[in-house]
Amino acid sequence: MKKISDFINLYKPFTKAGIQSAMAYRTSFLCFALGQSIYCFVMYFIWKAVFMSSGESTFMEFTMADMTVYVFLSNLVGFLTNSDSTDNLADEIHDGSIIMRMIKPVNVDYSILTFEVGNKVMIITCIFLPVMIGVEIYRYAVLGYVAFSIVNFLIFVVSVVLSYLLSFYLNLIFGYLAFFLLNIWGFSILKGSIISFFSGALIPLAFFPGIVRTIFEQLPFASIIYVPTMIYMGKYSALELVFVLSKQLFWLVVFVVISRMIWGWAQKRLAVQGG
Repeated sequence: MKKISDFINLYKPFTKAGIQSAMAYRTSFLCFALGQSIYCFVMYFIWKAVFMSSGESTFMEFTMADMTVYVFLSNLVGFLTNSDSTDNLADEIHDGSIIMRMIKPVNVDYSILTFEVGNKVMIITCIFLPVMIGVEIYRYAVLGYVAFSIVNFLIFVVSVVLSYLLSFYLNLIFGYLAFFLLNIWGFSILKGSIISFFSGALIPLAFFPGIVRTIFEQLPFASIIYVPTMIYMGKYSALELVFVLSKQLFWLVVFVVISRMIWGWAQKRLAVQGG
């Protein structure tokens, strides 16, 4: 218990700084949230047109109500699990300020992680809760009954935490590459495109042909957005839930190990521009 208490006391200032940072740039934060909301409505009307043109009430085992929930929920999950560690870390390496983080008696990974947790507190308060309430009101209005499941929600929360940590360490790996490449702007753009496509953020993985869908679902990117969204929607059986959560944990361990390895190599050849 003492170790946990010491950990909290050591990294609490970083979390507070993350909350203050989110509050300090409220206009930017709200504009980004507004932009994401517009994107969700655009996707809603696109999928509505797809369903209308198909002439069927279901499309690839999704109803229009399912698709609407998926669009808003997957975007929300993407918002929750997004990590800026790649760009922030690359900037610090580029201008040399990473040295200030390294000489502090804290773990670099944890200092960045707890700062981002502070940002997530604002997202949960200002965006997550209102959107979730809106989704449930919509489902009740369309279905005529309360579709909310406390069990699915609790498992969803666990899955989102794993998704965020997975996303964080994946982004951290790309950030650490700046020690070797110095400028990773192109890699960052490529990473974002890959995650958007393979995570199911643009198109549900269930819509892909059999073998392609199977391959995509085994990749780590599916665990970031697609898996938590499908869990909340109740699309998995009990056995499938155990499998997808185990897969998330597996990929998290893999990325943590890889990030630590790269960090070890990076410290041996530290070279920063402006440092």
